[in-house]
Amino acid sequence: MLRALTSALRLPSPWRPREARGCAANPAAANREIQVCALAGPDQGITEILMNRPSARNALGNIFVSELLEALAQLREDRQVRVLIFRSGVKGVFCAGADLKEREQMSEAEVGVFVQRLRGLMNEIAAFPAPTIAAMDGFALGGGLELALACDLRVAAASSAVMGLIETTRGLLPGAGRRLSGAQAQALGLVNHAVAQNEEGNAAYHRARALAQEILPQAPIAVRLGKVAIDRGIEVDIASGMAIEGICYAQNIPTRDRLEGMAAFREKRAPRFVGE
Repeated sequence: MLRALTSALRLPSPWRPREARGCAANPAAANREIQVCALAGPDQGITEILMNRPSARNALGNIFVSELLEALAQLREDRQVRVLIFRSGVKGVFCAGADLKEREQMSEAEVGVFVQRLRGLMNEIAAFPAPTIAAMDGFALGGGLELALACDLRVAAASSAVMGLIETTRGLLPGAGRRLSGAQAQALGLVNHAVAQNEEGNAAYHRARALAQEILPQAPIAVRLGKVAIDRGIEVDIASGMAIEGICYAQNIPTRDRLEGMAAFREKRAPRFVGE
């Protein structure tokens, strides 16, 4: 059993690093519904997935889902990604959920296949090796809220964010039918932080970025293994959870970052982690 767990929990290797770039660095990316932005300078290590489908309020259509799956597949192997932020390029909306106009044109068989792809997408986000943060500055309904719930942390604008699993109002599953503001969602524990909206309509994004900046100085391998221990550990009994934690800790022992952390403590200086 432990051998199987060790294999399942092994970090992906090798990683493929890439140069830091902004959304505007590649003109061809401007027309994509999903844009990847790697921040530079003091924010290097933070990567943003910008959802940019204004014509459909970032609805989960075929192209949108395909591009998002493609981006996640590339980023999960990227050593430079220490924190991943999901944000919207469309003011007033995070993700409006499934593209019902597109789905209406599908056959029953096509709908079944597409729903499976959506489930796969949510699983890919939940299993992403680095910490993920959803910046919810506007509407996050149905599949849009499910996308945010698949992230590790959620930040919402207290007043302008509106969220809910409202699929039952369209004859679909799952759903509860009730819409919540960001403040109400925080009170229920649905989001981690609710912030007052600013004039630009991106207060949740700025708070999400501040959270990402808190994660950046931490040892990246230890953070990733800690996430594995938490995600896998809560799914099993306490004994199995402790075994998973032990496997993760064993993988961290030979890393250069662990030795650097101890040396920095001894020398009373800030550690310089390199992710090795």
